[in-house]
Amino acid sequence: MAKLYINENHKKGHINPELYGHFSEHLGRCIYEGLYVGENSVIPNQNGMRTDVVEALKEMKIPVLRWPGGCFADEYHWKDGIGPKEKRKKMINTHWGGVVEDNSFGTHEFFELCEQLGCKTYINGNVGSGTVQEMSEWVEYMTFEGVSPMADLRKANGHEKAWKVDYFGVGNENWGCGGNMTPQFYADNYRRYQTYVRIYDDQKPISKICGGANVADYYWTEEVLKKAFDNVPEQFHGLMDGLSLHYYVHPEGWEIKGSATEFDDAVWYKTLSKALYIEELIEKHGAIMDQYDPEKKIGMIVDEWGGWYTVEPGTNPGFLYQQNTMRDALIAGLSLNIFNQHCDRVKMANIAQMVNVLQSVILTEGEKMVLTPTYHVFHMYRDHQDADLLESYIAGTKEIGKEAEFKVPNLQESVSVSSDGTIHVTLNNLSVSEAEEIELVLTEKSIQKITAGIVTGAINAYNTFEEPNKIQEQTFDQIKITGNKAVFTIPACSVMALHIR
Repeated sequence: MAKLYINENHKKGHINPELYGHFSEHLGRCIYEGLYVGENSVIPNQNGMRTDVVEALKEMKIPVLRWPGGCFADEYHWKDGIGPKEKRKKMINTHWGGVVEDNSFGTHEFFELCEQLGCKTYINGNVGSGTVQEMSEWVEYMTFEGVSPMADLRKANGHEKAWKVDYFGVGNENWGCGGNMTPQFYADNYRRYQTYVRIYDDQKPISKICGGANVADYYWTEEVLKKAFDNVPEQFHGLMDGLSLHYYVHPEGWEIKGSATEFDDAVWYKTLSKALYIEELIEKHGAIMDQYDPEKKIGMIVDEWGGWYTVEPGTNPGFLYQQNTMRDALIAGLSLNIFNQHCDRVKMANIAQMVNVLQSVILTEGEKMVLTPTYHVFHMYRDHQDADLLESYIAGTKEIGKEAEFKVPNLQESVSVSSDGTIHVTLNNLSVSEAEEIELVLTEKSIQKITAGIVTGAINAYNTFEEPNKIQEQTFDQIKITGNKAVFTIPACSVMALHIR
C-alpha cells in the first residue's frame, strides 16, 4: 500500500488561476467553427460566439485566454481585423493550411469572447514582421481612454470604453517562426518593443511577457536574460513580468509524432515519461532565471504545452486536428500537478489549443460538440485555482514502464487548500493495468468528509460525436475514513480529484 502524506500546516506557495489557462490561434478550426461561427449562423450563438462552447468553458472555469498565436501572431497585422467585416482584408494563412483568413474574428471579437467567458486576456504582439509603431498603436487602441487617433478609431468602430489587457506577449517563438532570431538580437528587440507597450492607466497594469525558449534551449534563456538585464537601472526593472517556455510531447519524436489513438503500452509509458520531462525543464530554466531574478518576480509562462500527434487521417495536415484519449487525460493531469508544485516560479500555463487543435478540451463538428478527456481533467482540477499549495509526499511508489529509458512512477500528486479550508488532492495512476491501494494521511486534521471524482478508462479510449460520453468524470465514493486517515484504491489509468473537509 502506498501512503500519501499531506502536511496541511505547511503552505508552500500560491497557485495562480492562470496555471489553468488556454490558447486559441488562427489555426485550423480553433477560432472559426470552434469558438466563432458568426452572428448569422444556424448554430446557437451570442454575437457570433458558439453558445455551447462558451458555456462548457465557463463551467470549466477558464481563467485566461491567449490569442492570436502562436506562429500566426508574427504575421498578424491587427488593423486588418477591425472595422466593418465586409471591408476587412483577406489573407492566406501561410503557417497553417494555406487557407483564406478573412479576419472576421479580430480584436473586438476576442474581447467579446473573453467578456462572455469571464476570463483574463493575453494578447500576443507581432515582433517578427511588425513594427514598433504597429504594436504601440494596438496597445493604444485597446487600452487608452483619452483622446488619441487610436482611441478615436476604436470608438468609431463601436467600442467607447477601453478594454483591459492583462498580459501582452512581445513576440512568439522568435527563435523560429517568429523571425529566426538569435537570442541577443531578440533581447535587444524585446527591450525596444516592450517600451511601447505603455500602461496608460495604473489601475489596469499590463504584464509583459518575453519570448522564452523552446524545450531545453538553456542558451536562449541565459542569453536573453543577460542581454535584457544588461545595464538596466533599478527603476526600470519592470520591463519584464514573464518569460515563456514551450514544450510539446511527441511520442515518436518531432518528425513522426505518432498516432493519437493507436498505440501500445510501451508508447503509453514513453509518452508519459516525456510529459514528466517538463518538470526538469522548469527546474533548469528556473535555475537560470534565479540568477537574474532571485526573488522570483518574473513568472515562468508555459504558454504552449500538451500532446502533439500525427493529424487524424483525411484531415488537412496544417489544421493539426487530433483525437484525445485517456493518454491525454494523464498528460494533462501530470502537467497540471507539476505546474502546481512549481507555483513559486510558474505563474501561467496555456494548453495548446482550446478547440479542434492539438490537445484540445473541446471538439466540434457542425452543430455537434464533444468534451474530451482533457476537458474533464481540467474540470476536476479547477478547485486548485487561487488555492495554496500544500506540502505532500507519496511513500511507496513503484517504477513502471516497458523500457528502462522511459520508466515512470506509478503515482503522482499535488495538493492545495482553498480559502474555506477545503483540501484538494489531484492524483494520477500512470499504470496501464495495476490499481493501487492508497492510505491518505493528514498531519493533524481529522477528516469529516471526502467527495471525489475520477476520469478513467482504457488507454486508447476517447469520445466521438457518436459516443460523446465514453470518457467522462464520474463520482468516486469507495473511501474509508478513520480519524486523520482515508483508504481507497485508485484504478489503473486514472486521474482522480479528492476534496477533503
